[in-house]
Amino acid sequence: MHLRNPLNDRTRQFEAATLPHLSAAYNLARWLLRDDQHAHDAVQEAYLRALRFFDGLRGASARPWLLGIVRNTCYDWMRQHRSLAEQLVFDEERDSVAATAVADPAALWEQRAQRGRVNAAIEALAPPFREVIVLRELEEMSYEEIAQVAGIPIGTVMSRLSRARAALRVALQDEAANSNLGGQHDVNA
Repeated sequence: MHLRNPLNDRTRQFEAATLPHLSAAYNLARWLLRDDQHAHDAVQEAYLRALRFFDGLRGASARPWLLGIVRNTCYDWMRQHRSLAEQLVFDEERDSVAATAVADPAALWEQRAQRGRVNAAIEALAPPFREVIVLRELEEMSYEEIAQVAGIPIGTVMSRLSRARAALRVALQDEAANSNLGGQHDVNA
């Protein structure tokens, strides 16, 4: 007679519910903490917390619940390491796992430059705006899911998204205007 181990069943259930969201958890942590190693550490800590409180998970999807834990873990880390968190810079080229090959070097350069401008604009956002942009635009979460992750009303999610998008638009327009000015030469000089 073979007895089932309830601990193994719980572990399998936890893994089935949370491991599909590991990439999203890391992506959120990476954008919030702006450092690859700190993001790995935060996700590991978040998964330990999630395992500890897994019995409290209610509902169909573990994704918003798990990302809420990742978010809280990242904010805890930022509070504990405030001065270091303000100095960290996330470099998409350096920290990206996968790089795509493009046949045209000029197109590759422009693609990298555009990605760099967008990433810099996102990085410049305050964490509450950065997180809603990452969750909505990169993780494609619904407003309801973002509200659950961030622990805020849906109206606040919509407001933060609107303000974040406006700030990104301004930052990218300002950057484009500055680069155009820098590229112009006075022929009379």
